[in-house]
Amino acid sequence: QVQLVESGGGSVQAGGSLTLSCAVSADSTLSYMYNTYCMGWFRQAPGEEREGVATFIESTSSTSYAEFVKGRFTISRDSAKKTLYLHMNSLEPEDTAIYYCAAQSRRFPGCGVSSRNFGYWGQGTQVTVSS
Repeated sequence: QVQLVESGGGSVQAGGSLTLSCAVSADSTLSYMYNTYCMGWFRQAPGEEREGVATFIESTSSTSYAEFVKGRFTISRDSAKKTLYLHMNSLEPEDTAIYYCAAQSRRFPGCGVSSRNFGYWGQGTQVTVSS
């Protein structure tokens, strides 16, 4: 099993920045390596469907981003700290949502923002951007 705990959400004015963190843990080293092969950030605004924001594969440092965050958000992972980050710059009111950290195991191919194979989820952290 994998546990994901997000933090770092809050309220910020348009144009501001926030960094979200996701602490990753598992019941064994093997589980950690296998089940967190692909990590991602997703978000869900009120009345909207959840959407992928960014994904990261640690073994290759490969990333993918949704078009609406390209150039503004950066996903990264600190293996030593077992933490996934989402650095958000130039925030817009449209970025207001609950942001979720998620993990996808190695058994599934691909690691993109449109993947439906993320099986582990955090509880979410609220980001509110005011104009």
